[in-house]
Amino acid sequence: MQVALTEAERQQVRMYGVTEAGMREAVESSLSFRFGGPAMMAASLMSDAQEMINTEYGEVDYMRAEDARQALNRAKWILFNYVMEARRG
Repeated sequence: MQVALTEAERQQVRMYGVTEAGMREAVESSLSFRFGGPAMMAASLMSDAQEMINTEYGEVDYMRAEDARQALNRAKWILFNYVMEARRG
């Protein structure tokens, strides 16, 4: 059974590769998040993005660039929703 996504959820999938609800579930169940914290998890995603666009592995195609873009968006989401919120609250 496939669940229809709202327009907002479709936009989230384009930005992050997953909905924000899926992001929150993945982040909060991650060992990296539990033991290293949100900033470390964001840094790990940024490192992953660097590797995706590393030309030592060959030419960067659209799919690798898109994966890197989404990884960077996920890292920013974590920073804004966990690190910045903690400073405000």
